[in-house]
Amino acid sequence: MKSGKAVGPDDIPVEVWKCLGEAAVEFLTSLFNRVLESERMPEEWRRSVLVPIFKNKGDVQNCNNYRGIKLMSHTMKLWERVVEARLRKVVEICEQQYGFMPRKSTTDAIFALRILMEKYRDGQRELHCVFVDLEKAYDRVPREELWYCMRKSGVAEKYVRVVQDMYERSRTVVRCAVGQTEEFKVGVLCDRKISARIKGKVYRTVVRPAMLYGLETVSLRKRQESELEVAELKMLRFSLGVTRLNRIRNEYIRGTAHVGRLGDKVREARLRWFGHVQRRESEYIGRRMLDMELPGMRQRGRPKRRYMDGINEDMRRYMDAINKEVYGWNK
Repeated sequence: MKSGKAVGPDDIPVEVWKCLGEAAVEFLTSLFNRVLESERMPEEWRRSVLVPIFKNKGDVQNCNNYRGIKLMSHTMKLWERVVEARLRKVVEICEQQYGFMPRKSTTDAIFALRILMEKYRDGQRELHCVFVDLEKAYDRVPREELWYCMRKSGVAEKYVRVVQDMYERSRTVVRCAVGQTEEFKVGVLCDRKISARIKGKVYRTVVRPAMLYGLETVSLRKRQESELEVAELKMLRFSLGVTRLNRIRNEYIRGTAHVGRLGDKVREARLRWFGHVQRRESEYIGRRMLDMELPGMRQRGRPKRRYMDGINEDMRRYMDAINKEVYGWNK
């Protein structure tokens, strides 16, 4: 579990257990064994704090336009991971499952789908895709169905009761700007006083990952890359409290916020992802999509830009830079 996470109602961060070392391991082992034997976790673990985050779309007074972030006990999260690790040894998950799986992120599925679409487009063949978005799908599943599925999958009855206990008597409060509500039962669990360095760190941690999500699977055109950089500079100028009327150069804005060029980061991410794909086993879906050959011919005229075109261009760019550095060193 990563450090620096917001704490739950018990105000005990995971850093406490990390600092205690072996003493924490012995204490938590004894505690978790007692919880497993009794099939009852401490009441403090059942409490949580729900913080609503606006999705930046729709009416701000409509609760459906908010995404809830639940702050829970870090110790309870450690207990959840212990139970999850044991359940993974019993429950088999299909190979087509991506996300919330080790070594199988949603980027793998995005990459495979984009390459598949690219191959069919080049071969001038039809490809039919179906996208299904189940709204609040997990929340709407009856709990009895979950327990039935766990038993049918061969999960020991003791662990079924342990998971059931996690959902019993769970209570939360909603925290917002004006305060927080009373506890209720739940189901499934540009300030100028802030320095430019802190603003840049927040931008690199929160905003830029959202802008770069999935771009390692895309070969951007120069116009698209330019539009992204323009949007980024607008946000950086706004956060630093300056406008184009101040006539401050873009390089100075990036240097003040300690943020590199977005195009360079996209190329780095694309090459890093390509190396990741090449190192995976031949049965990996990304490798299979890259190596797949479809019958057909590309259409006449200027060909559409492909993923490997971007990779080859990135490789040439970095090889030229390396050669120039070596040449300068020899001189």
